[in-house]
Amino acid sequence: MATSKQQAHPLRTLIIMFVVIAGLFTIMAVNNIWTPKLGLDLRGGTTITLTASNISGTGSVDPKSLELARTIIQQRVDGYGVGETEVTVSGDHQIVVTAPNVQKDDLVKLVGQTAQLNFRKVYSNESTGATTPTETPTTEPSAVPSATQTNKRLFPQLPTPVPSPRPTAPSTTTKPLAELLKWTPSERDQAEFASYQCGTDSPTPDVTDQPLITCNEDGSAKYLLGPVLIPGESVTRAVAGIQDKGVSWAVNLEFNAAGAADFATITAHLAQQTQPQNEFGIVLDGTVISSPYVSSVIGGGRAEISGNFTQKSAGDLAAVLSYGALPLAFEISSVDNVSAKLGADQLQAGIIAGLVGLLLVVAYSLLYYRGLALVVTMSLTVAGAFAWSLMVLLGQGIGFALNLPGIAGVIVAIGVTADSFIIYFERIRDEVRDGRSLRTAIETGWVRSRKTILAADSVSLLSALVLYVLAIGAVKGFAFTLGLTTLIDLLVVFFFTKPLMTLLGRTKFFGQGRKFSGFEAEHMGTSTAPLHNSRRKSTELAGSEA
Repeated sequence: MATSKQQAHPLRTLIIMFVVIAGLFTIMAVNNIWTPKLGLDLRGGTTITLTASNISGTGSVDPKSLELARTIIQQRVDGYGVGETEVTVSGDHQIVVTAPNVQKDDLVKLVGQTAQLNFRKVYSNESTGATTPTETPTTEPSAVPSATQTNKRLFPQLPTPVPSPRPTAPSTTTKPLAELLKWTPSERDQAEFASYQCGTDSPTPDVTDQPLITCNEDGSAKYLLGPVLIPGESVTRAVAGIQDKGVSWAVNLEFNAAGAADFATITAHLAQQTQPQNEFGIVLDGTVISSPYVSSVIGGGRAEISGNFTQKSAGDLAAVLSYGALPLAFEISSVDNVSAKLGADQLQAGIIAGLVGLLLVVAYSLLYYRGLALVVTMSLTVAGAFAWSLMVLLGQGIGFALNLPGIAGVIVAIGVTADSFIIYFERIRDEVRDGRSLRTAIETGWVRSRKTILAADSVSLLSALVLYVLAIGAVKGFAFTLGLTTLIDLLVVFFFTKPLMTLLGRTKFFGQGRKFSGFEAEHMGTSTAPLHNSRRKSTELAGSEA
């Protein structure tokens, strides 16, 4: 049906194609984007591969911990202001960070350390007037004894940790816990806190035995925190669930033996304080993610953080606390740095290679198909316009970035498109040699060649799909552009090349097989030139009258 419509209205089909192309470029003009996004290998930047392991040095890496570490590193890089950065998990123990326009030393400094989770005492806090997002607690959560907090229907009661001797490993601070609890800020600390502004000033250095001035995640409150009282590694389990005999969400914690002993001592001290000095500041990477207050001593190593949580906010907090319970050590396995100049040189080389391939196809068409090289050139131009506009718009829409393997995929696609022309043109020749008129040969040749074109492009599409699914890293760029340009080839051949050939077959230059048209008798391998249907009929009629 599509063929008959193209035969009856080839001009209409061509007009629709040009309208579609004009629409794509109009979208580009409205958004003022004219070039595709470039990958790391073309515009310069750094790729770092981090290999994760448990702090104990033994056992496999937990996939959830690895994914959470990836999320934290992504947030850290995004917060640094590095745009279009990718942080991906590779295999079962590696994280790959790619950042364009960032050099080696800056990125290594940014992601080279594992995120740190710590518990600090809140000495002072102050609202900044910023709006609190709806997914975070809108009231201060409270820490209460775990004996009343576990919903047995959803979360089985966690066993009480068996007491064990305090670990002999050195503490995260050289000062005893009793001394840390008595800490008070100096006049300088208070002056810095008073002048500190969320969103403008950076947090003070996150040193375990020193105070910390920082803000919460949304910048709605700033905090003056004391030294670290409990490291995040002391949390052995954290789960989100519905409160026992309640309907609101909460986060249930369990500490190891050493952490449980410290937690009981700390909560006994905090319960005697007034707000905000009875609050625990839970700090991740220098940012306060929660500050629950304590109303009584919590023993047994289990506690609940309750408040105005949603399911999502409780789950997010539990995930962060679980990460503290499942710490990962990261080692920088490799650092690949691509300078901006090297990326520009690679881009130039890729463009030159593409132009050389395009010129070779056009030159071959001129030598072998003569006037039909016009069809080849126009079809490749339309395909190029489609490919360029789609890569630009996909870069803005889904973040597609053109890399060097992607350019290779475009170059390969030029050959795929040339194959479609050759299959169609050669089928037309076969039809003319069988005695059909040129106009008839164009239509019957298309019917018989399109199956071959579809089969060839389907193989190319399948190869691109399999490669995209199985490949990792930059090779996906090759698979994506190969698949995209193969789809464009089908679109152009069916809705541009075929209608254009139908129109050209109706002209005297091509239809009568004039010299250099590509349809000359000697060039087609026939004794007589192919004629229009109308002229063939009139010739046959004159012969019958004679």
